[in-house]
Amino acid sequence: MLTEEERNKMHQIKNEFLSIAVNPVGAELSSIKNLETGIEHLWQGNPEIWASQAPNLFPVIGVLKNGEYTFEGKTYKMPKHGFVRYNKNIRLKSKTENELVFELQFSEESLKQYPFKFNFEIAFKLNGKNLEVSHQVSNLDEKTMYFSLGGHPAFNAPLSENEDYEDYYLEFDQKLDLRSYLLNKEGLVSERTEGILDNENKIWLKKDLFENDALIFKNIPSKKVVLKSKNSGAVLSVEYSDFKNLGIWAKPNAPYVCIEPWLGIADVEGTDQNLKTKEGIEQLEPEEVYQATYVINIH
Repeated sequence: MLTEEERNKMHQIKNEFLSIAVNPVGAELSSIKNLETGIEHLWQGNPEIWASQAPNLFPVIGVLKNGEYTFEGKTYKMPKHGFVRYNKNIRLKSKTENELVFELQFSEESLKQYPFKFNFEIAFKLNGKNLEVSHQVSNLDEKTMYFSLGGHPAFNAPLSENEDYEDYYLEFDQKLDLRSYLLNKEGLVSERTEGILDNENKIWLKKDLFENDALIFKNIPSKKVVLKSKNSGAVLSVEYSDFKNLGIWAKPNAPYVCIEPWLGIADVEGTDQNLKTKEGIEQLEPEEVYQATYVINIH
């Protein structure tokens, strides 16, 4: 849980429906409150369970094999989910009544673990009952840049004391045949899969759903998922049309669920660790700009 001092450092905006707060460290979303109901929808980060709330993933998603990769013959170390998470060098670029924009630019420090000159922006914009989370990656280098990008917001479930985790489910906008790619004990994506949906559109939350870690859906056809309660109906939705993959995760027995739009995935078991050939990697040519947005709608 945040201390009062940490809460006071948050950047906050609101409209007539929602208020949000963003932690300057990592530009991490820290609150989405429905002002009509008073409900806090974002997990509040209990360090005894999972201290994060909605880390921003860049320039990798998940783990790298042995925590490192190679680029043009040189080896670089990179932490899980990249270096935006926990980063204190992100600055608030602009703030308006309904939008916060944060920026991180390459530095001598970043070049030691990621050999590209880049600019990373993330914007949080309130539009009615929608929160639009927009990413903009600019290649400031003279060479092709390789990167992954993703979100990791954790949503509270259940929302009331008289409900259980099992009263909630995720409903996709179409019926799907979905298999999840299983992670091995090192956190690498294996070729083994587990059937999750068979011409169905609902994944019920269960306390043992994430015993094998995250559900990982590559190239998922559906681009919208709704978190619902069997008692009170739709809670919120996440639309991720700009993202190829989707992760769903929580710590086992924890009262939240993460809905994670991803461009890219963790390293696969058979990786050669070359960043250029990493599965799911994006490429950006010099002076080009890449944009990707996902939208959280509070019902």
